[in-house]
Amino acid sequence: MIQKLFSKTCAAALVVASATTAEAADLVLYTSQPTAQMESVLELFNEQHPDISVDVYRSGTTEVLNKLQAEIAGGNPQPDVLLIADSVAMEQLKAQDVLQPYPEADVSALPAGQYDPEGYWFGTKMITTGIIYNTRMDVPKPTSWQDLLAPAAENQVIMPSPLYSGAALAHVGTVTQQQGMGWDYYEALAANGAIAGKGNGSVRDAVSRGEKAYGIIIDYMAFGQKLKGSPVDFVFPEEGVSVINQPVAILASAKNVDAAKAFVDFQLSQQASEHAVTQNYFPIRAGISAPEGYPDPASLKIMPLDASELMQSTDDLKRTFAELFGG
Repeated sequence: MIQKLFSKTCAAALVVASATTAEAADLVLYTSQPTAQMESVLELFNEQHPDISVDVYRSGTTEVLNKLQAEIAGGNPQPDVLLIADSVAMEQLKAQDVLQPYPEADVSALPAGQYDPEGYWFGTKMITTGIIYNTRMDVPKPTSWQDLLAPAAENQVIMPSPLYSGAALAHVGTVTQQQGMGWDYYEALAANGAIAGKGNGSVRDAVSRGEKAYGIIIDYMAFGQKLKGSPVDFVFPEEGVSVINQPVAILASAKNVDAAKAFVDFQLSQQASEHAVTQNYFPIRAGISAPEGYPDPASLKIMPLDASELMQSTDDLKRTFAELFGG
């Protein structure tokens, strides 16, 4: 079946469909995964399921959730399936009865804690947040989160905003829970001239162009930019990194449940996990090697996160961040 790619009126949307109208889609997917990556993922999915066309809305996790909540309030949620940044957001949706379980999904290759025990959401990859820096600029290589507070980093740091990015929300939530960091750390960043962009892409671009020397960013964007020849490198700070797992879930209101289950099965498959590695993601599935140049995931120091605390404090977190950095 011939695949056609075309744009929606909304610039944030991508459509991959076997019909010429979005209305003909068998599956509606809302996602925060970058557009070019999603195109490649859906090409692979359609090799296995050529009769399932997919209509995709893509934006940052926060904007995806805002759109979904507005649709729910209007009584007409559109997506069958979600693929967004973090499990904290999925837990919030589960608590609101927005998701439906898929307990038959094969989670045998997933580590414990990387999927909902009741089958409401499933992690698909592992994504850490660390520090990107420009290797051509005359600045020290960072090794610690504290290096972003040094005089050499004054007015030279950019980060993604949790008002837009789910990964950024998880990272700020993680850092502010760490002893010796907390909101004091972000107040010190602001005092040192750090700024907030929008998503992680804004951080990647600013550091790659030399507009800023340092950035707080998810790993695959930094490594991907380095592979393209940009003068950047990525550091896993000595205090540790925050982690998200880009979970997938089926909506309780899904109109095409069978197609949604097929998409979840695909996301949990070895083929999809191996494909994620080619897109510079740490694999979440056991038995698959990390991308070339990445450390062994088992060697990473992960900063702990109390997800229930973050769920309860999300609004306050966004408000405090906006007071410090705007938004």
